[in-house]
Amino acid sequence: MAGWTPFLTGSLASSAITVARTVVARLNTPDCLQKAIAEAPGQSAFANRICWLPHSLSQGYAGLALLCGYLDECFPRERWDLKARDYLQVAARAAEASGELPLGLFSGLSGLAFAAWRLSRGGQRYQRLLASLDHSICRRAMAAARSIRGRNGAAFSEFDPISGLSGVGAYLLCRRGEPHMLAALLSLVEGLVDLLSEADGVPRWYTPPHLLGDERTREVCPHGNLNFGLAHGIPGPLALLSLVHAAGISAPGLAEAIARTADWLCENRFDDAWGLNWPSFVPLIQTESAHGQHLEAPSARTAPDGPSRCAWCYGSPGIARALWLAGEALGRQDYRDLAISAMDAVFRRPVAVRRIPSPTFCHGVAGLLAITLRFSHEMPREQGSPAFSTEIRALVEQLLASFQPESLLGFRHIETRDSEMDQPGLLEGAPGVALALLAAATGAEPTWDRLFLLS
Repeated sequence: MAGWTPFLTGSLASSAITVARTVVARLNTPDCLQKAIAEAPGQSAFANRICWLPHSLSQGYAGLALLCGYLDECFPRERWDLKARDYLQVAARAAEASGELPLGLFSGLSGLAFAAWRLSRGGQRYQRLLASLDHSICRRAMAAARSIRGRNGAAFSEFDPISGLSGVGAYLLCRRGEPHMLAALLSLVEGLVDLLSEADGVPRWYTPPHLLGDERTREVCPHGNLNFGLAHGIPGPLALLSLVHAAGISAPGLAEAIARTADWLCENRFDDAWGLNWPSFVPLIQTESAHGQHLEAPSARTAPDGPSRCAWCYGSPGIARALWLAGEALGRQDYRDLAISAMDAVFRRPVAVRRIPSPTFCHGVAGLLAITLRFSHEMPREQGSPAFSTEIRALVEQLLASFQPESLLGFRHIETRDSEMDQPGLLEGAPGVALALLAAATGAEPTWDRLFLLS
């Protein structure tokens, strides 16, 4: 595959880089960063929301280290690796002071290790930090993988990219050249393959009601649900297992689990007026028979909230990317075709109905841009122009139009209709927007997007 080339040219590329640099400059101004950290919780519409975890990748210094590491790749003469090192050291000290941290990628040990690995230049730097983190990650990942084998029902936080095994696996896949890391990855894959089977016609990865995250969801889903989001549902394990298979790693039942899950997503859609789509989740139903009560998985069209938003976390873009990766892994053109059709439907939808008003990554425009860039890079070119080139330009223009130079960090996270936040974290804040803009405007491949299971 050809190397990464800038998708933007001329004044639009210059504007994207200038705005990204402005965001980075503000994040790197200590008073500005500390003010954002202090003010974000009070700006949230949700009481007691945690907006900053110093050690973390999603909303901490590890995420800022990752951003500066990418800047070093974009502008290698500017020595951004030194700033990245400073942030990584702060994150590592915070992790050490925090005691037992979660395992997950976005807020735990795997995320800190992912940042260190991305900055290590192939393992040449930060060897002691990586060795310490990897020892704990391997042990805990294997234990977590064992715990889901033979299960019928699981909390999505056990298998998703944010907190669960799919995210941990993304890091282990980066480190598969180390025998102990490969062993942990194989154990994790075995656990996910087992979970991605069915029992009595219901996927075993369903979430039972007592493991659902909030009271409202439990009321809507009294018998549990099936989650369709890349961030918290079955597309996460599908994307990871597809990346593992494509990397040449074999495991019993791996190809079958990928095909079974991809087929399930292909069959369980909730299309709308613009084309292919999926819901965020579907409640399970309970039926009576002569043999007792049974759970059933109804049609996706029974989803109470209808088709989902057009974001990385939920909706067509994230699911399309998982299906594309499955098609690449198994050589299935039908999966790839469906993924492209889903992206075409996203761009047929007017901006106003995509339901991603925020410029940020998780459920905003930056995430859609990052996914579109990956598709454009990998899809066959026609008539010498990159696929989705018009859409990429439109998304960048949308981001630049949402730039607020008078705000603290330049971009504000639109949390709800009535609340905007000066969020300094990568997942929901200004750093994620800067990463996406730089990926569109420079020739440095955004390999950081493994964090989001996009590559």
